[in-house]
Amino acid sequence: MLNVCDAYVTFNPGTPLAVPALRGVDLDIEEGEFVTVIGTNGAGKSTLLSAVAGDIRLDRGGVYIDGHDVTNWRTEQRAGMIGRVFQEPRAGTCSSLTVEENLALAASRGGFRGLFNALGRARKRCQLADQLSRLGMGLEDRLGVLAGTLSGGQRQALSLLMATLLPMKILILDEHTAALDPGAAATVLDLSSEITGEQKLTTLMVTHSMRNSLDVGTRTIMMNAGRVLLDVRGEVRKGYDVPDLLDLFKQTTGSAVEDDQLILA
Repeated sequence: MLNVCDAYVTFNPGTPLAVPALRGVDLDIEEGEFVTVIGTNGAGKSTLLSAVAGDIRLDRGGVYIDGHDVTNWRTEQRAGMIGRVFQEPRAGTCSSLTVEENLALAASRGGFRGLFNALGRARKRCQLADQLSRLGMGLEDRLGVLAGTLSGGQRQALSLLMATLLPMKILILDEHTAALDPGAAATVLDLSSEITGEQKLTTLMVTHSMRNSLDVGTRTIMMNAGRVLLDVRGEVRKGYDVPDLLDLFKQTTGSAVEDDQLILA
């Protein structure tokens, strides 16, 4: 489903400020796999996701989605194949539009543009309410409320629903629980697992928590300095615990991480 081949990205190339972000990353993800990605700041996690989404062009290598070479496709050209939820809850919704209007725009993605057309072509109000009810947050009774008045957890859950409302190939979750309080983060994480499982979505999730990287999904990748240090799945993955990841990181990089919040190191 998703193939990243010999991917290289360097920021500010040819200058004293040059920073290698990806160094020959090879990654093959099968349809329906849920891959969690961990690593310290600067490891290349978000760069990898941005390269898949089309926000960053590779210096060398290729990106293939469902057999299509999308390496030179712009972000908007990949939009029909990729859904994305960002770290900041405000990034996935429009504050000045109601919950219903946000969902209507998401439902019309790839169709006619403009709010009037979106509302005209979107599902009926009761169908939108049904979609919201699955979140268990009472948003089905708040369709007319502005998205900007919702809590961080409610807004991120809405963003997740919007990103997965239409059929697609790949879901990208870019540290989508990092800005939430623990209770809201757990709720959104559970919803992510539920929705991706039901829709059998191929998923890439960057997380700041090594605990979550092992508890969620089907496969875990650890990155450092633009390379993949660890790639485990199945029974091998079940045998790993957070201390194992901490030890592996120290052995490989020579740097110790004190706890499970790897991204904060």
